[in-house]
Amino acid sequence: MSRAQGATPRAAGRGRVRKPVKSPTTSADNAGGTRPGGFELSELRQLIRLVQRTGIGELEVTAGGRTVRISAHAGAAAASAVTAAVTAAPTPAVAPVGTEHLVAIVSPMVGTFYRAPAPDADPYVEAGDMVEVGQTVCIIEAMKLMNEIESEVKGRVVRILVDNAQPVEYGQKLFLIEP
Repeated sequence: MSRAQGATPRAAGRGRVRKPVKSPTTSADNAGGTRPGGFELSELRQLIRLVQRTGIGELEVTAGGRTVRISAHAGAAAASAVTAAVTAAPTPAVAPVGTEHLVAIVSPMVGTFYRAPAPDADPYVEAGDMVEVGQTVCIIEAMKLMNEIESEVKGRVVRILVDNAQPVEYGQKLFLIEP
């Protein structure tokens, strides 16, 4: 039989059937296990679909010291912007002259900063107030969850660096405390 008639090619002298070599599948998104930012593309696609289906504005996932943020832009039908930012820890900002002794309370997540528990309530802290370790100093809303942020230092609030209802980033300084 000839190859054209359907014979299977055999490896010379071994009697084994050779398997045809598959050509690599080419895809526009390199679906073959590429790991941008440490995440599999299939995982990223699932997260994008989740953002699109639920209508949430932004999703941030951190795993193994790596972070991916998926943000849906208003008005874009099925478009999502994906930013894969690999972050192990926030980078320290240069302190203004005379503030080297101050300790910053930083945001542990991306969200919206609120100084008070309710719009008509008094703020948790004001500049000049003394704070204790574990005392709530603000709330950060992330994905419809209100997260109370507690002070990790005892001292006096010197400066509040964020306005009420302002969006904040992971690692952004919120307060300066004089221990």
